[in-house]
Amino acid sequence: MANSLQNLLSAIASSTNEQELQIAIVETVGEYFYVQRWGIYLFDEQPQVRVNAQGFPDIANSIPEICLRGNPVGKYVVERHAPAHEQLILPGGDWKDFCSRDDHAHVMSGPIVADGCLVGTLNLARATGNPAFTANDLADLSALCLHLSAKLASLRAKSQVTLNNSALASRLTKRELEIAELVAQGLTNAEIGEKLWITQNSVKQALKRMFRKLEVSARAEMVAKLQEILSPNIG
Repeated sequence: MANSLQNLLSAIASSTNEQELQIAIVETVGEYFYVQRWGIYLFDEQPQVRVNAQGFPDIANSIPEICLRGNPVGKYVVERHAPAHEQLILPGGDWKDFCSRDDHAHVMSGPIVADGCLVGTLNLARATGNPAFTANDLADLSALCLHLSAKLASLRAKSQVTLNNSALASRLTKRELEIAELVAQGLTNAEIGEKLWITQNSVKQALKRMFRKLEVSARAEMVAKLQEILSPNIG
């Protein structure tokens, strides 16, 4: 195991978007857990990254079936939002009665949770001839899934803020955004007019239009609503 758990957590922390996050996991998790098949399955989209037995991208040969409710391991993860492997659910080797695939001799799956909801699973499988997953493997997967879930929730929240800000900014013209930035800096209507070479009355009328567009009634309320958009330009 050349990779350490800290390497996996660092890969998660350094990801800047969901695609990077999935790729980071795929590139590190297989070697760490010594698995022949692994992948991330998100319920709200098709898996963006799947891997074959050698760890290379493989659209046709992934393991989404591990995630399904009909699978006892997947069912446990869905119901309890907790990681599990087949010997925890089906002790005594009963797993082969359920799944006859040689490349799924041992399986382990962990939950990906965002906003209190299960949004996906991280799935691992070892082929015949390899050892079963242990309690330590389960503990490591639990820690990994906690970090993965937190990062995914953070990335999605940031993405939503960006979308909201973009929609908010699109309501205003370039000139109105300039006025908003100067309001945020504490300038009066007269000072704004002087900076932008327009009359004080033009500033006043522009602010009225901006209030209507943003559904606010005061300068402070407008600045608060536009804070994420304006803050990089203030100062």
